Amino acid sequence: MDLLEKIRTLPTGAGCYLYKNAEGEVIYVGKAKNLRARVRSYFLAASQANAKTGSLMREAVDIEYILVANEHEALALENNLIKQRKPRFNILLRDDKTYPYIKLTIADRHPKVFVTRRLRKDGSAYFGPYFPGNLAHRLVDLIHRSFLIPSCKVDLNRYHPRACLQYYIKRCLGPCVEGFISTDDYRQAVRDVQLFLEGKSDELETRLTARMEQAAAEMQFELAARLRDQLITVSQAQDRQRIASPGDEDADVFGFHFENGMLAVNLFHMRGGKIVDRREMFWEDLPEFDEPEEPAEDVSSEPCLEPNPTEPAPEVHADSEVAEEHSVLAPLDAEFSSAVFFSALLKQIYLDQGYVPRHIYVPVEFPDRELLADALRERSGHKIEIAAPQRGDKRSLVDLVCQNAKQSYDQRFRVLQPSIKSMQEALQDALTLPEPPERIECFDISHIQGAETVASMVVWEKGAMKKSDYRKFQVKTVTGVDDFASMREIIHRRYKKLSDEKKPMPSLVLIDGGLGQLHAAADALTELGLTTQPLASIAKREEIIYVHGQEDDPIVLDRRSPVLHVIQKIRDESHRFAVSYHRKRREMRDRTSELDEIPGVGPRTRQRLLEHFGSVRALQQAAQKNPDALLSVANKATAEKIRKHFADSVEPALNILP
Repeated sequence: MDLLEKIRTLPTGAGCYLYKNAEGEVIYVGKAKNLRARVRSYFLAASQANAKTGSLMREAVDIEYILVANEHEALALENNLIKQRKPRFNILLRDDKTYPYIKLTIADRHPKVFVTRRLRKDGSAYFGPYFPGNLAHRLVDLIHRSFLIPSCKVDLNRYHPRACLQYYIKRCLGPCVEGFISTDDYRQAVRDVQLFLEGKSDELETRLTARMEQAAAEMQFELAARLRDQLITVSQAQDRQRIASPGDEDADVFGFHFENGMLAVNLFHMRGGKIVDRREMFWEDLPEFDEPEEPAEDVSSEPCLEPNPTEPAPEVHADSEVAEEHSVLAPLDAEFSSAVFFSALLKQIYLDQGYVPRHIYVPVEFPDRELLADALRERSGHKIEIAAPQRGDKRSLVDLVCQNAKQSYDQRFRVLQPSIKSMQEALQDALTLPEPPERIECFDISHIQGAETVASMVVWEKGAMKKSDYRKFQVKTVTGVDDFASMREIIHRRYKKLSDEKKPMPSLVLIDGGLGQLHAAADALTELGLTTQPLASIAKREEIIYVHGQEDDPIVLDRRSPVLHVIQKIRDESHRFAVSYHRKRREMRDRTSELDEIPGVGPRTRQRLLEHFGSVRALQQAAQKNPDALLSVANKATAEKIRKHFADSVEPALNILP
């Protein structure tokens, strides 16, 4: 059955359709309230010389469809299919940035608390998202210091023979060692953290006050003092929250700039009436496809699901008489439909989001705006407004975001060098670090079939490579090819020395390699009790970044991302330094082995010969052409043995010549 015949058999209900090419790849996903009428409209558009639709129909050889009950289900299904299949004719959300949540693993025997960017159905409690991103890290640090709930990588489902450093510096209750704290007491501390994160300050203060008074009555003064400090922490956090929440609604504001086929989008997050964070997104290769206009037979009184690219969004240039009311600062290309773009973008951002603000402001109108708002309202449980303001303060705010999008465009596509501070913040955000990195130490292993295994450590500090801190290592305890064991040895030696000397740890330890090398390094740090040390690795071929503790969610950065370029630069420098050291060691080994074959040449004579002639090759040439030159370094008998050795090594080669 050919494509046209298959389309005639499509049902007339709501659902999603998937166009496939000859290789069976999904190249476009769409949705409709009338599948048959919608899909037939593509042939009409292609026959009317619509170049973009025609390019899709020239590649499409098959179509699949999925029926659903209503338009809201079609909206959600289309979003899921686009994210799973990534069809090239759809507009795809290139930026995978998500904002941090605080995860409390209440399903575990001994729950832990830490920062995460992925929501999972694993029985844990999630709180957030937090703006800006470092707020989540600050709160977790506050929980460590005040409530002593850990976020380490230690398995707390079993007991260990000894506690790590965090317990002894009073940053952890020590649930990893049997007898340090009872299960009931630990659960009580976890409940306090849960109330703190839920914002139930009154209930938490009541609990803490009662326990503090009881501890004081029982003369447990150390416990009472700790509970008093927790009360102070809760009170201060509550005061800050009152100051930062004047009662204004939460809102997300979008702006964009399109030029030369490339697009930059800015998203400002407003919480409590204040701008608390900013998100940047970029597209270099927007799909050359617009959906055809909705067919007449598919139009009803209900809101239309599909954006109509033939209806341009309201745009007024700065020289217009009403520019103040309708200004859109992003110049548009005739082939770029901002309505289609924002319709696709908002669905991909918000349909899977755990939290959606009550107000979303966009620079252009798009047809399925009301339908998307209804779908988000059903998911969030509160009213959602998606608006394209045309005048007043809200329009001015959208224009401000568009101005920032223009600056983002210039920085990204006009290759302006980002500042050191912005690069540190970008590294912190991409790698979920607790603070902007000041110093990164990167390690690599080099060998040939296990011979002369060495390691290198290079240092990136405050935006530049710090060569004075580079280090070379000879692997001493590993024989044969075992990169994992070699990495474990080097990491252990390096940071044991730092710990013994009480020197500060780097902001990030970066490993050149994949998951195996990452876990080997993590094992070494765990042995030293450095369970909270930020650790990551970058795989060579795929350029995938793995962060320890989040291996299931590897980071894939855009190939033009400045963050990826910095990490690649550090990794490549580490590799270069390791290879050069390995090559030098191999040359020294080769020199040593050849000169050791000459009778009468001991270590001191060998060293003098190499220092005088520079290399074994130069020594060989001197022995053949001017044997007397050897007398300046060795006595006559030794010089004769050297000359004879090199003469004998040449003769077999001469004998094989024709």
